[in-house]
Amino acid sequence: MTSAAPARETEKPAVRPILLSEHPDRPTHRVYVKGQVVTTLRFKKAVDPDKTKMIGWEGRLEPLAVVRNKVLLEPIHDLDSDEAIPLAVTLVDGTEVAFLLRPTGHETWSWTDQQVNVFEDPKSFPAMHGALMRALEENDSLTEENARYRKEENSEDHALAALLTSGALAQTPFKLARYEDGQDDGIDIRATLYKGKGKAAVVFRVRNLSSKQPWSMKSARILTVASGRERAVAARSSLATIAPGESGVIAIVADRSAFMEDGKPTSVFLELYRHDGLRQVLVQLDPDLVAQ
Repeated sequence: MTSAAPARETEKPAVRPILLSEHPDRPTHRVYVKGQVVTTLRFKKAVDPDKTKMIGWEGRLEPLAVVRNKVLLEPIHDLDSDEAIPLAVTLVDGTEVAFLLRPTGHETWSWTDQQVNVFEDPKSFPAMHGALMRALEENDSLTEENARYRKEENSEDHALAALLTSGALAQTPFKLARYEDGQDDGIDIRATLYKGKGKAAVVFRVRNLSSKQPWSMKSARILTVASGRERAVAARSSLATIAPGESGVIAIVADRSAFMEDGKPTSVFLELYRHDGLRQVLVQLDPDLVAQ
């Protein structure tokens, strides 16, 4: 088992609008940032670089840069879950806008802001269009997620993964094949590979070695070794988020069809991606695991 930290799950750029409000109950706008990822704040008017500043950023972020109507931010490393960096942006007309830089969350719906479009007039066409596009994207995401959940409810592979996650190996058709151990970037992980008639499974026991940061799995996928074609896979986790110092179990089940390419048996790579999209685990699975 190997880790491949440089690899990341492909995602669309995270662009969202912020509509400014003068209402006193409106909280300070959050901007979600990640280490070594540039976040751009884009305004309709030019930004005054002399009056735009962060507080307590030293050692956490690179010095901010102002390019006409844009503010560029780049954390040196991930912020801790309890860190928040105040940012005050002043436009050339004297308008002051406050932000709070926060780390990317660990929930499945969390994101890293790559570009934030800031609108002073929420009734302007660009502001309304941006808000509408954001709402449509969120609706599409929820629709896709609900469809996936409905499909998983009736999936035999997801049911087997749930049994493995709960430790009910005896209720599954799997037999032990081998163990693999590894440690990478804040986690200690042990993989147990199982073989079965027409199906294969891997159970990961993950211990979060960090003293501050929670850990969670964002996704799992299987790719054929020869061509990189993605195959269907069922995944279940005992915990949505693994707290610092705690452990959790992740079970993966794949059907024999995942090991077939052009009518012939083939090996596949099983990849696990953590909450921020970084690939943390890479395991090669061979077709003998699903031998009849």
